[in-house]
Amino acid sequence: MVLLSNEEFLTQLTLLSQSARSDSSFTVTIKRYDGHDRPKPRDGKPPLPKPAEYQCLIRARSRSKKLSTVVRHDEVAKFMESYSKVLKSSMDGLKKIKKVKNKAKAAQG
Repeated sequence: MVLLSNEEFLTQLTLLSQSARSDSSFTVTIKRYDGHDRPKPRDGKPPLPKPAEYQCLIRARSRSKKLSTVVRHDEVAKFMESYSKVLKSSMDGLKKIKKVKNKAKAAQG
């Protein structure tokens, strides 16, 4: 997995969404990140220190490509604004799904 800066992540995400538009899909996950890249220690060992502030770990994954970035607490609002613009620009080719009623509900109503 490639850890990128926030701006580089957004540009790579744009390229990833454009390449996934023709033949595949991509997923994006967001989770709280405490800065530790090691597992929790076993019982009897001293615990890992608690961070002063948590960060966001954002990952994007396609079939063949993985991207990630870490967003600091004070930069989350600015990043999410840019992230939403990238998503809105890449979702213009979505197909509308037709809703099919269940046969039992259709028979009753």
